[in-house]
Amino acid sequence: MTPQDLLSATAVRERAGRMLALGEAGGLSHFTVDLARLDAAADYVIAVMRENYPDLDIPFHARWRHFEAGGIDRWAEICAARQFASAAEAGRAAFDLAIVSVLLDAGAGPDWSYEEAATGKTFSRSEGLGVASLAMFISGLFSNNAADPLRADAAALAGVSLEEIASGFQVDGANPMVGLEGRAGLLNRLGQVVSANADVFAMEDDPRPGGLFDDLAAKAVDGVLPATAILEAVLQTLGPIWPGRTVLEGVDLGDCWPYPGLVTDDVTTGLVPFHKLSQWLSYSLIEPLEWCGITVTDVDGLTGLPEYRNGGLFLDLDVIALKDPADAERSHTVDSALVVEWRALTVALLDRIAEVIRRKLGETSESLPLARVLEGGTWSAGRKIARAKRPGGGPPIMVESDGTVF
Repeated sequence: MTPQDLLSATAVRERAGRMLALGEAGGLSHFTVDLARLDAAADYVIAVMRENYPDLDIPFHARWRHFEAGGIDRWAEICAARQFASAAEAGRAAFDLAIVSVLLDAGAGPDWSYEEAATGKTFSRSEGLGVASLAMFISGLFSNNAADPLRADAAALAGVSLEEIASGFQVDGANPMVGLEGRAGLLNRLGQVVSANADVFAMEDDPRPGGLFDDLAAKAVDGVLPATAILEAVLQTLGPIWPGRTVLEGVDLGDCWPYPGLVTDDVTTGLVPFHKLSQWLSYSLIEPLEWCGITVTDVDGLTGLPEYRNGGLFLDLDVIALKDPADAERSHTVDSALVVEWRALTVALLDRIAEVIRRKLGETSESLPLARVLEGGTWSAGRKIARAKRPGGGPPIMVESDGTVF
């Protein structure tokens, strides 16, 4: 495997599988694995799926679900009011929104919330981040064109300030947010990368993230595009936005972390990729493409997302367990061996539990792809069991977030 190969969902799945095999053999430093408990965990997830979607008509796990918080389809209302001139124009705007919003989507912490002015409703965590970022987008914060606020421009993103992001998220002393500086920095670097890659992002000499819509649409063959092509484009074009990460043989590896216990016979030995936000973004770009008539295939080519809701599900339901229970009382950095093990186990176990769920429901990977299992699903079940186990529903392991990973 080469460094470039690590920029793929295939590499994420392969390294995660190796980590699970180590866990089954008792070879991990921080976790034990009990696959006998996976059946009961699948039953728990299925019960949540039926509670959330009684007819099992489950949408994809994507940022668009958070824009619908409180049962309001905000993007549909925006499109009806705006009446975009073409499907492509709507697709570019949807890409602008999704890309910016996902990059602002790392965990906000347990003490932050957002009050939506239009409804008076208060949202926290993922829903709050989604609704707040949508409000910033609508306000024109990311646009350099006052007559066209529903867009994100490279120059506006490169210049957006920490204070503007803090104000948009309603952050103050009584309403703190984890990793605020990291979020603002990501948007600034996004603007710089978009500006520097006009061949992908420029629209009539006007670089914007939404230019990626046209780039991907052009790659569709007979109106069909594999989801893995979306991830490849995201990883190749946006790789430089990630701060202080591993660079191997000139390749920015992004959300990829060292783990010496995972040995291979090539230059990538001891490295475990995840690409969580990039895959979350890829899932979130599927629907805008399909709205514009492009069929996205091979959705299961992407992996499950290694974040604390999915990971917490397996820990709270005893599929995995900490070797040292005291680790639950400590805070851990993203690059720690414990967090790398936890995230890799999560990816591999999401594939395993999806297989069990499909078997129990009589479904296939085509009728119930991983993106629907996540939404239906493991993410919601992870949140539910967390609320049952801990006041406030926080994660079972505390991770020090800089606003660019979890």
